[in-house]
Amino acid sequence: MTTKQLSSLFVFNLVLATSEANANQQWYVINDSVMGGVSNSQVTKTQDSLLFTGNVSLANNGGFASIRTEIDTQSQNTKGITLRVKGDGQTYQLRLRTTDYLDGAAYTHSFKTVKNEWVNINFIPSDFTLTFRGRVLDQQPTIDFNDIKQLGFMIAGKQEGKFKLEVSKIQFRP
Repeated sequence: MTTKQLSSLFVFNLVLATSEANANQQWYVINDSVMGGVSNSQVTKTQDSLLFTGNVSLANNGGFASIRTEIDTQSQNTKGITLRVKGDGQTYQLRLRTTDYLDGAAYTHSFKTVKNEWVNINFIPSDFTLTFRGRVLDQQPTIDFNDIKQLGFMIAGKQEGKFKLEVSKIQFRP
């Protein structure tokens, strides 16, 4: 299998394992400040990875920090996703959206990191649960990885304090 760097989005060596995934290079930070919380986060690009860092605060009923970007996986024939991450031992979510809406349902799957160790994590469509603002929805259609419009990461679940997630690969597998 050949890997190919995503056009303009993943210029920091996040790769796409199939052809092109018309990607936008902008990552958006969305924290609990949208609902009065005071958590903060930032996303930076290093030579080899994406770095998502910050501080989660439970003050003012807050408790989450997230980043996301727009992608288009149509025509990719994607059956699986692989992440290569190094974390801080905390649990994060991979969040996928099949619409362009900034505030809508997201397919989520939590993954635990190993402190200061690179790990590969594989995902298949049935791993994901459809949620809206942290609540599991009654209807649970299985996500089609060829319909992904947004991809992001979130830390939540009352994990208060500083956090650090490094991502060196996001691979869409046939």
